[in-house]
Amino acid sequence: ETTEMTNREEAEIQISELDLLSSMFPYEEEFVVTDQLAVAELKHYVENESAEMPSAKVQFILNVKPEVPSASMVEFSMVCALPFKYPTVLPEVTVRSPLLSRSQQIQLNSDLKTYLMQNCSGEPCMLSAREWLKDHAAAYIDRELSSSSVTTSNAMQSEDVIFTRLWIYSHHIYNKQKRKNIIEWAKELSLSGFCMPGKPGVVCVEGLQNSCEEFWSRIRRLTWKRILIRHREDVSLEGGGHAEIQKQRKFSTLEEKCFDAHGPRGNHMDLGQLYQFLEEKGCADIFQMYFGVEGH
Repeated sequence: ETTEMTNREEAEIQISELDLLSSMFPYEEEFVVTDQLAVAELKHYVENESAEMPSAKVQFILNVKPEVPSASMVEFSMVCALPFKYPTVLPEVTVRSPLLSRSQQIQLNSDLKTYLMQNCSGEPCMLSAREWLKDHAAAYIDRELSSSSVTTSNAMQSEDVIFTRLWIYSHHIYNKQKRKNIIEWAKELSLSGFCMPGKPGVVCVEGLQNSCEEFWSRIRRLTWKRILIRHREDVSLEGGGHAEIQKQRKFSTLEEKCFDAHGPRGNHMDLGQLYQFLEEKGCADIFQMYFGVEGH
């Protein structure tokens, strides 16, 4: 446990990294903090034992001119947000440039993310990200998706499709906006399952593996007291046509399930009813994974 960084240590690292960036790039056109309030909250949090965790992530933009003679006028913007657990978790970085087509931009961002995943665990890495972009950005401008990447996507088609079911546990889910996000994002990503708001909060989503992963990456970016994947199921489907996928589903759409709430705020869900519901869907064994007790 002790090796894990505390929230305050992470916050201190974020502040010293921001100070370093502003001393290296004193001009607004190179580095600009887009949310000063978040930085003020972060500093306050570091300096005062009693301070609450900040409510917003620090966000900033680093503009980069790549090293190419022809690209003297070209700007690449790194739009950055630091999650509270950064540098333990990776920063959120999106590179934009008017010179990139959509496919070039997607490719560049995906390569940068891979670079960060491989090289930046637990260390401040905004400067390395900026260096990487400086060295590599220009290469994406002329690079139309070559035939090789087209063939890989075709090869992917014939491989097995993976169907995934994620069982997500949250300390609680009350917030109306979050509940709306869960339902809308599931719909957008063609995921089925259910969401049980209240305390604890339970979310199950099922569908194509990459859609489930996209859903999880969006959900976990929201601010939670505690949220985790309690259990994950992956099934490899040969061919993976629509019918195959539909056959795997245990839920038809994603709906919010409210089991008779009781308790002072009417928010503690009736777990007996949740168990019954899971049993009908053939998922009763999950109940034990969530609550560590035999259902009944």
